[in-house]
Amino acid sequence: MKNRFDIITIGDSTVDTFIKIHEATIECDIDKKNCRICMEYGGKIPVESISYGIAGNAANVAAGCSILGMKTATYTHIGKDWQGAMIKKQLENFNISTDYVILEDKKRSNLSVVLTYQGERTIFVYHQDWFYHLPKLESADWVYLTSLSETFTDSNIIDEVAHYVDNSGAKLVFAPGTYQIKANVKRFKNTLERCHIFICNLEEAKDILEIKVSDNISIRDILDKLHSLGPKIIVITDGEEGSYASDGQRYLRLGVFPTKLVEKTGAGDSYGSAFIAALNRRLDLGEAMAWGTINSSHVIQEIGAQNGLLDINGIEKYRKTLTELMATNL
Repeated sequence: MKNRFDIITIGDSTVDTFIKIHEATIECDIDKKNCRICMEYGGKIPVESISYGIAGNAANVAAGCSILGMKTATYTHIGKDWQGAMIKKQLENFNISTDYVILEDKKRSNLSVVLTYQGERTIFVYHQDWFYHLPKLESADWVYLTSLSETFTDSNIIDEVAHYVDNSGAKLVFAPGTYQIKANVKRFKNTLERCHIFICNLEEAKDILEIKVSDNISIRDILDKLHSLGPKIIVITDGEEGSYASDGQRYLRLGVFPTKLVEKTGAGDSYGSAFIAALNRRLDLGEAMAWGTINSSHVIQEIGAQNGLLDINGIEKYRKTLTELMATNL
């Protein structure tokens, strides 16, 4: 019997307000590592554009997978406000099932303001406190666990996802959010041991493994250390340096290709959704990396996390023109 869904994503949703500015300066430490955006204090700052969109890692990945032909649902909490109505409507517009969207009368939906300057973004985030309890999910081939609010530790949501994976046979993808990393990802042993794919960026990987800036450690060693926690496949994204992936046998790197950078929001999520869609189509690890790279390269050409997402025809079209985009061994 075929599963009802190809993928169910689990995590918070938000409404993003995107503000593109041009009157600012950047000040960095001498090592160029820690930079700050500076604007006139108390001033009235003209902006190039203001726009709105729904976001949140779970919503972004759900949208990306749905556009790529996967039957998709999401579990998320929203408030009974215009932002919540906007989130639900946009999910429906992407043909994402809202059966597991929880509407809460006395709470406000999550909100973010994204300042974009010279292609980089600075995000102001408001997280509502939710109490998570996994609904009775129908069967799915994949389940994608990602960002939740700080109060996720007050619930049993992490164990509930592990229990669902055991009962359903779904492949678990874990892309931890800020609060999950702060709570120490390594403590979620049951989840990590059931994890088919673990996705994070390089900075997050070092935080999870408690690697200091001064530590001389290779990408391959980082991949091995993450494998030792339990996941079968590790994916690490690294911005302009490209991405890395390993299944414990192969250790691969894939670079990026020149593209117009407008705004980076959703780059990692678009990579993840295309990576999963490729594996769902039985493509190999290196080709899944190429799909992720192509998808993310189009999202960063638009403002918003979902505006540049490609469908299957789009991915395949650009893949044919990028035959040189091949993963190499680390």
